[in-house]
Amino acid sequence: MNSILSAIHWNIDPEMFNLGAFALRYYALCWLLAFFVSYVIMLRIFKKEGRTQEQLDQLSIYIFLGTLIGARLGHCLFYDFDYYKDHILEIFLPFKWDKNGFQVTGFAGLASHGGAIGILTALYLFCRKTKTDFLWLADRLVVVVPIAGALIRIGNFFNSEMVGTPTDLPWAIIFDRHDNIPRHPGQLYEAIAYIIIFIIIGSLFKSNPNRQKGKLFGIFMVLLFGARMVLEHFKIDQEDFEQSMLLNMGQLLSIPFILVGLYFIFRKPKA
Repeated sequence: MNSILSAIHWNIDPEMFNLGAFALRYYALCWLLAFFVSYVIMLRIFKKEGRTQEQLDQLSIYIFLGTLIGARLGHCLFYDFDYYKDHILEIFLPFKWDKNGFQVTGFAGLASHGGAIGILTALYLFCRKTKTDFLWLADRLVVVVPIAGALIRIGNFFNSEMVGTPTDLPWAIIFDRHDNIPRHPGQLYEAIAYIIIFIIIGSLFKSNPNRQKGKLFGIFMVLLFGARMVLEHFKIDQEDFEQSMLLNMGQLLSIPFILVGLYFIFRKPKA
């Protein structure tokens, strides 16, 4: 009882304001900020290295589409496949028509691991089309990914989603829109971790932007997905089927990314 009374209550309306059919949500704003901040930083990097803003604009379109498509497919395939295998159109359409009539659903459900796969796929396609070195670009893109991830997790916090496991720590938060249990603010843990990774990767890039190709990319993969492996312990499982698993889906999906990162950190440069 004392832990409930001392916990911080969080009951912010996810919508900043509502004008009839149009509503601006904090989560959407955080997504927009993520892309804006990333664009501004990448533009500085591109200009410093003799690349044009037009090239960055083209890359941004690839990354934007890759992130959204990958994140959406990641949720549908990794976390809710039993439902979406019988409702294929709902993967791609922001509405549905069933016995309850027409409903605008939006794209409810985005998975960060799917987003990561989408970004890498978009990066590969962009590099193939523009004859750009994949690892050169990856080493620069990872400078901005952590700060973008931090902003998106703050959006999750405003949505009272991806809540943490119960705790009686002094900074426990009761997400009133979820339940009345003091919980770890898992979204903020991730946001803080990603900001720290942003500082580390940014400092490494600034100190030596021309280190062995792929090494910074590898360091990023190990740091970010290693943090995700640890922080999953403080978050509730997203789906019921994860409760019987030794590692939840987020942790399992992080392992391949960590292994890829280790490969690029320790691989020997070509002679």
